[in-house]
Formats: sequence, structure tokens, C-alpha cells
Amino acid sequence: MASVRFTVTPTKAEDLPGLSDTSPDISSRSGARVRFGSRESVNRSDPLSEGSGGGTTTAGGAETPDYSNVEQDGNSKISSVYINNTHGVDDDDFYDRNLALFEEEMDTRPKVSSLLNRLANYTNLTQGAREHEEAESIGEKKKSPQMGTFMGVYLPCLQNIFGVILFLRLTWVVGSAGVLQALCIVFICCCCTLLTAISMSAIATNGVVPAGGAYFMISRSLGPEFGGAVGLCFYLGTTFAGAMYILGAIEILLMYIAPKAAIFVSKNPEGEGAAMLNNMRVYGSICLLLMSLLVFVGVKYVNKLASIFLACVIVSIVSIYIGALVSAFKPPHFPVCMLGNRTINGHEIDENQCAKTILLLATDLVEKTTYLWKQFCQGPEINATCDQYFLSNNFSEIEGIPGLASGIISENLWSSYPSRGDVLEKASLISTHDAHPASTQQPYVFADITTSFTLLVGIFFPSVTGIMAGSNRSGDLKDAQRSIPIGTILAILTTSIVYLSSVVLFGTCIDGVLLRDKFGDSVKGNLVVGTLAWPTPWVIVIGSFFSTCGAGLQSLTGAPRLLQAIAKDNIIPFLRVFGHGKANGEPTWALLLTALIAELGILIASLDLVAPILTMFFLMCYLFVNLACGLQTLLRTPNWRPRFSYYHWTLSFLGMTICLALMFISSWYYAIVAMVIAGMIYKYIEYHGAEKEWGDGIRGLSLSAARYALLRLEEGPPHTKNWRPQVLVLLKLDEDAHVKSPRLLTFANQLKAGKGLTIVGTVVSGNFLQSYGEALAAEQVGSSILAERVKGFCQCIVAQKPREGISHMIQSSGLGGMKPNTVVMGWPHAWRQSEDPQSWKTFINTVRVTTAAHLALLVPKNISLFPSNSEPCTEGYIDVWWIVHDGGMLMLLPFLLRQHKVWRKCGMRIFTVAQMEDNSIQMKKDLATFLYHLRIEAEVEVVEMHDSDISAYTYERTLMMEQRSQMLRQMRLSKSDREREATLIVFVFLATDSTNFAEHHRRVQMTWTKEKTSQYRATHSGCSTPEGFRDMLSIRPDHSNVRRMHTAVKLNEVIVNKSHDARLVLLNMPGPPRNTEGDENYMEFLEVLTEGLERVLLVRGGGSEVITIYS
Repeated sequence: MASVRFTVTPTKAEDLPGLSDTSPDISSRSGARVRFGSRESVNRSDPLSEGSGGGTTTAGGAETPDYSNVEQDGNSKISSVYINNTHGVDDDDFYDRNLALFEEEMDTRPKVSSLLNRLANYTNLTQGAREHEEAESIGEKKKSPQMGTFMGVYLPCLQNIFGVILFLRLTWVVGSAGVLQALCIVFICCCCTLLTAISMSAIATNGVVPAGGAYFMISRSLGPEFGGAVGLCFYLGTTFAGAMYILGAIEILLMYIAPKAAIFVSKNPEGEGAAMLNNMRVYGSICLLLMSLLVFVGVKYVNKLASIFLACVIVSIVSIYIGALVSAFKPPHFPVCMLGNRTINGHEIDENQCAKTILLLATDLVEKTTYLWKQFCQGPEINATCDQYFLSNNFSEIEGIPGLASGIISENLWSSYPSRGDVLEKASLISTHDAHPASTQQPYVFADITTSFTLLVGIFFPSVTGIMAGSNRSGDLKDAQRSIPIGTILAILTTSIVYLSSVVLFGTCIDGVLLRDKFGDSVKGNLVVGTLAWPTPWVIVIGSFFSTCGAGLQSLTGAPRLLQAIAKDNIIPFLRVFGHGKANGEPTWALLLTALIAELGILIASLDLVAPILTMFFLMCYLFVNLACGLQTLLRTPNWRPRFSYYHWTLSFLGMTICLALMFISSWYYAIVAMVIAGMIYKYIEYHGAEKEWGDGIRGLSLSAARYALLRLEEGPPHTKNWRPQVLVLLKLDEDAHVKSPRLLTFANQLKAGKGLTIVGTVVSGNFLQSYGEALAAEQVGSSILAERVKGFCQCIVAQKPREGISHMIQSSGLGGMKPNTVVMGWPHAWRQSEDPQSWKTFINTVRVTTAAHLALLVPKNISLFPSNSEPCTEGYIDVWWIVHDGGMLMLLPFLLRQHKVWRKCGMRIFTVAQMEDNSIQMKKDLATFLYHLRIEAEVEVVEMHDSDISAYTYERTLMMEQRSQMLRQMRLSKSDREREATLIVFVFLATDSTNFAEHHRRVQMTWTKEKTSQYRATHSGCSTPEGFRDMLSIRPDHSNVRRMHTAVKLNEVIVNKSHDARLVLLNMPGPPRNTEGDENYMEFLEVLTEGLERVLLVRGGGSEVITIYS
């Protein structure tokens, strides 16, 4: 594209064509001639082109030197000789002339190049880990992340998913549930994690996810309340997972590696279970202590061992598959001794003698009883008394591993759920059951717990968790948004295939009684899955032991960091101490708490009891991951643009449904406990936690719900039964931006009893462009007061005049059906003593504006005397003086006030005024009936006001009011005249002193003599002379003012007489006069009406009915 060259040369104004000589502005300064040329049309070797050092010829033919500086790339740079750089701008910045139009905005709006440069240098740090950034800026450069999908996501997910359940419990699950139901269990659990992984992939690819894993994603998607609750649940699940892995490792150690290492040994079979649990507790606590010390010393050692542990897992799984294939040709020999169809404990068989008697060849054939005979009979003699079942059935041996081609799967297809204490039986063997049930003293293999489909779901589910390992390492990934979805989903598919195929292989190769033998007692204590392994069971035993140890270390490493991330976000105040750690950032205190919680799991000591606990916490975490994705998709949040496109909101809600169903299927009481814990954490964060704005989906849901509700409210005005005060509180701020009458907010809070809408409004005088900062400060002050006293919104308007700002606020406040219907404003104190009448004029103007807008108006007088929220009234009355009907506001307001604790113990009295022509007795009955239908309890009294002559006091009060009004009016007139006089003198002085003023312009001339000044003042100031003062004294009061004053005085006498001891007096507020000249008299009438009363609430209805007798 051709570029344009600018050449600027100094010229005279006369040389510029098209300019008139009569242009004074241009002729006074030098001009500039601009020449445009295409850079492509200029030959670089041309001596007249830039960089040649040649001259440029002007129009007049004079040769002028070219001051253009030449840069290395050949671009010309204009010299600053001809540019007026009066602002002191750097040359480099000044010559960025392509963006000169935006140079004033560069401080607040950076260039795109600067923004992109910052984004390119973004580092994936955990939210809140500021010390890492500081250390990075001081110390060496951070090594850029280089891990790919395979090493960074796929293998860590495999290591975390494959765990103790695969080696210790999957065979038992298949034996109890049968192949079909076991496939169903595995399929449901794998579907749950796959759907969760799809949702997680969508969230993880919707922007950069710092190292924080599931907690970061949920908290930033669902808000701090959900994020904190689910984050702590995920933390507890990870911690209990560490306890489960440690218990699995100890079980392998004591059961299959070193059974003689047991400290507690029971002499009778009934106590073996309790002794085993005590051994698990002791060894588990020791193992937990050692692992915690290893994690405390350094995580780098744990990371170095991770690859070794992963290799153990892979080797173990491969050996299972090889063993299954080998069993098709050469099954391993693991005989299971059976008595009838009952399984015999292999530990009780001496020298593989699975028989009642054996023949010994000495001098003659001698039949000798075996060790098993002694277990079922009262002695070793042939004629000893024996168990009836023992006598009726014979011993037999079956192959524990029939092999892949044996067809044993036909027996293992169906479920066989034993109860606690039942003997493991093989249904295909012939047996006589005419004997009594088996005794625990006999050498059978018994079921240790009662099994069911739901129990097996809870025990198996932890074996599919660990899908968050990739997202937890997002800070180490080269391309996290690509690696996390691919690696996680591939890992889930791989593990799902392994689990499903393992279920089929176990059901095809292993006999059912051996599958249901949880601890391998029938094969002399061998690990059941190890009996299938090739070349030896020790491959599985050693591999599973190291893999469970590694998984426990990973849990103890990840859980404290998760707790530290939650603590550093500062959303749960009591966890702040766990955000601290060692100098290198290691979470010491969080590790200590993690170890203590894991010890609780160790003390449970049973793998089958710990597994459902962490199942609940993981399921709750996965449930909210699906909820976050589904909500963001349905709400169509503008920022919801995941790179991973293979998701849908139906998949997310299906995953959420499966998670919820699995929670209640596996253990309904654990599910309720987990939900209660999460709910308590949620409410705690909501009330006591730090406020965070993370742009979460719950805020989007709230906006959608609010929009829907507002549109519904727009359908029509509210019914009288639904009317409640939506309050606009008008506050005034002082010079320091402090509220002058904070009790107005307290009163508004008491009035609405926590319900309805409250908008706090204030007006800042000035120009919006200059006073925007003051407006923001005013809104912040209002927001802080709202947080302390009442819940609502704050609105600040900048206007030249306060009365205009209030008018605009009354017109524009609210949205849709949530517009204010009631205005609360304070009484202008000391309005009589104020020289500036703007305060009471603004007050009266606000009364007129609210009346025109059909809004109710509440004016509490002596607001500083109103009780605070901590000063409840223990007795007294709220008196209502019902003079004129105002839509029922006077009836409804006391009822609303009494809903608040401050006014709850106050009684209610209603007074109304009867004239001479009214029947006061009938009025009282009618009023009592009306209140009865309104369901309002109150005492009723009718006050009779007799016609009386206007008293001298009333006449004198009216006269004083008018005299004072005229005096103040003339004082204000004289003040304005003095200001006008000063303005004219200054203007005349400036006009006559100007020497450059054109002759033909009209001059301002004024003769301002002393006589004229005194004459002007005499005619415009009525009280400056004795004659003017006498004229003011001779004023006769207006008759209408006298009548109004008479009403105010008489009503005030009655009100003070009846309600002098009332806690609060509610009174109809008369409207302002139509003629604005009587505004000051109106203020005087209100003063007289409320004189002598401690707390008064002037009420003016909005013109609509607010209370009804109908249900």
C-alpha cells in the first residue's frame, strides 16, 4: 500500500493561496505549506528526495534548507524546530503521530500493542499468590511451562484415577454385584466423571485458568459463596482420599506383605475384626506422620517419586491382563476348599489337607483325622461328636482361577449380596442344609459387612475420581486450553475401558466364591486380584502398595495447597491463618490441619467406611462443576466463549443429575450431611465473608431472574393488597461528604421492616464533568451507610441546582415496576434563621414535585429524636391524627412500624376531628367498624372542634408572620440591588477603560450620582426609613392567612392536649399553596401545626388507595 509523505516548510501568509488579507488571526502568525506525495513515486536516489541533504524550493523560488532528519529505515522525521511543543512532550511520544488523536487517553486506555504485550507475558499464578510475583521480579526468571498433553495431563490423571479400589475392592464388587450389575456400577460412575470432564473442559477453555483447579473454576463461575463451600468440600474429599489411600496401603501391608507385623492379635475369631482395626489405626497414624514429614520437607521429592508410583500402577495392570490371557491356556493353581457348598478358610487347612480324614501308610493303612476334623468335632477321634452339616457333606476342592476359557462367567453374571456373618457359598455345588446355621467358631469364610448395590456404588466411586489432576497443573502446561480437555477425556476413556474390561475379565477367569472373598482368606490370604496376575501375585502386592502410598502422598500434597488457595482468596475469615506458610510459599499450617483431618479418617480404620465419605464430597464438587457449565450456557453470558465446543447444557444437567442420584444412592444420610456442611459454609461466607466480584454465573442468574421479575411487574400497577412502601430517601451531605441526618435511614429501615425497595438519593451541586469524582464519593458514602443500616441502592445526581436534581431523581429513580412510591425527606431545620431561602424553597418544591408525580411523602420532624434500632420503645402509643383521607397511608404506616422491634410494644390510637354538623358518636362507631375490617387493633377517639371566633393570639400570630415575611423579602431585594449596583459599576469601568474597543460599537454610559442612589434605595427599601417602617407596621393581615393560622392553632392545641405523651404523632400534611408567593407562610403554618410535639411524622398520600378491607 502506498504511504503518504508530509513535508512542512515555513512560508508567509501572503504565499498561501485562497486566504484573504482581512484574516487577522492568520496574518498574525506564520503559516505552513503541506505537500502530499506518494512514497512509491519517490526515487530514493533522487537528490531532492529525503535523505539527500538537498533543499526544497518554495513557491517564491527561494531555496530553503530541508531540516528533515533521516532514520535508518528511510522514514522521514520532522524536526521539532517548526512544532510548538509547549506541553513538554517527549519527542518519541510526540512523533507517534498515527495515534495523535488519542494521545490524551493513553494514560487510562493503553495502546493495543501494550495490552497484547502484557497478555503475552501473563503467568499462570494462583489467584492471590502475590509473593510469587514479587519473588519473580527480584529473583531469576520463571521457567516457561513446557509440559504437553501426555506428560502434563494424561499421565497425572491416570495416576490419580487408578488407585486402591482397583486392587483391593473391584474383585469383591464383581463377586457381590455380579458381572452385569458391576458393569452398571462402573458405567454409571464413568459416565458421571466423563460428563463432568466435558463441563470442566468447557470451563477450563473459557479463558486462562491459573493453577487452582476445580476450586478456581467453580468459584469464578458460581461466585465466592458456592466456590468457598464446594472448595472446602473438595478439600475435605481430597483429605479423606489421602486417609483412604493410607488405609489401603496398611491393609496391603498387614494382610498380604507382613501379617506377622500386627501388634494386636485376637485369640478368638470374634475379636479378629477389632484387633485388625486397632492395627490399622496404629500403623495408619505412623504412616500419616511419615508422609506429612516428607511433604513438609519438600514437595520436589514427592514429584520425583510420582513417576515411580505411576510405573508401579501400569506394571500391575499389565500383569493382570497378561495373567488373564495366560489363564486361558494354563490357569494358575489356587485351590479353594469347600465343605458342601460352603467356603473353608485357607488359613485353617494344615498341609493342604482339604479332607475329613487321611490314610497314613505305616505298617498298615491307618485312617487319621485332619486338622479340619478338630474344628468341626469335639475331638480328633473318629467317633467324636461332630457338627451335623460337617457329617452330612464332604470336602472338595475347586479351582479359584478356572481360567478364561472355563465358562465360569455364566455363574458370575448374577448378583449375590451376602449379609454380615453369612458364609460364602457356591450355588452350583450340592449341599444339604438340614443342619443349624454356621457358627463363627467354625473355619468358614464369613462376610464382614452387609452388601447392597448402593453400598458398592459408594465404595467404588472413589476409583474414578482424580479427573481434576490436569486442571490442577494448568500453570505447568504449554497450552492448557488444548491439553486439559484432550488429556482429561482420554484418561477417563482409558480408565473406563480398563475398569469395564477388568470387570469382564474377573467374571470370566475367577470363581464367584473367591471374588466374594474380600481378603482372600480362602486362598491362604493371597490378594484376590494377585492370584490372576502373571507371573506372581507379588507383582500386584508390591505394585499396589507403592501406588497407594504415592496416591496418599499426592493427596497430602494437593489438599494443603487447595486450602491455602481458599484462605488467600480471603472469602472465609477464620481460614486466613492457613494462607501463610514457609518463606518459599509451602503451606505449613494448611498441611498441619490436613494431617489432623486425615487422622480422623485413619481412626475410622475401615476402607469401606471412609470411601463413601469422600464419595459425597467429590460428587458434590462434580455436581457444581456441571451446574456452573450448564448455567453459563443457558444464560448466554457474553464472556462464555469456550474453545472446547463439544459440550451442551443438557450434558451438564445430565451429569449433575447423575451426581445427585449417586449421592443419595450410595448413602442418603452421608449426602444430607455433606449438603448441610456445604450449606453452612455458604451461609457463613454470605454473612461474614469478604465481598468478591468475580463475574460469576450466579450473578448472571440473578440478573436474568431480576429481568424476568421486572418484566412481570410491568404488566400493570400493583394491587392495593400488594402495596408496600418503596422508599426514596433524600439525604443531604455536608462538605466532608458525611450524611447530615443518618436517622432518616434508620427510620426508613424501621418503616419497611426489611422488605420492599429502598433508594438513597443525594444531589451534588455543580457540573457533571467537573463534579464526577464528588458524585462517586457521595455514592460510596451512601453505600457504606446502606450496608450498616438498611439494604438498598444508592443514587447520586449532579445538577446545577438542588431542586432540579431532586426533581430529576424523583422522575428517574427505580426501574420498571420497582419504582419508588414513597419519598422520605427531612424537615429544613432553622429555616427561619437562615438568610438563604433556598433550603425551605427546595423543600416546598419537592412537596410539589412528589404531588405531581403521585407519590406519597413522609416528612419526619425532629428526626434526631427518633429512636435508633438499639433503642426499642417499651411502652407508649403511636397516635394517628386522621384529618383528611389520603388513601389509607395513616392507617398502614403505624402497622408497618409496629412490625419492627423498636415500635413493637407501642399501642396505636386513632383520632379524627368532628365538626359541629357531624355526629361524633356515629363517627366513632363507623371508625371502629372500619378498623375491625382492616384487621388493625387501635383505640378510637373522635375530637369535637366547635366553631369559635378567631382569637387575638391567632390574629397577632398571623400579623407577625406577614410582617416578618415582608421584612425578609425587602431585605433580600436590597441585597440583590446592591449586587446589581456593583455589577453595573464594574461593567462601566471595564467598558470605558478599554482602548481597543471599536468606535462604532455602542458604549455603555451611566450617571450614578449620590442623589440617584439615595432615591433608588428609598423607593426599593421599605424599611430603611421611618416612613417605611411605619408602613410595615400598618399592614393588615390577609383574611385567608388568618383562617389558615386559626386552623393550625386550634388543631395544635387539640393535638398537644391529647398526644403530648405519645411516642410518635402521625399527621396529615396540608398541601402547599398554588401561588408560590405564599410559600413562606406555608412553612409557618406547618411550624404552628406541629409546635410542642416531640416526634412528628407529616404524611401526604400519593392519591391511590394503599389499604383495603378485602382479602
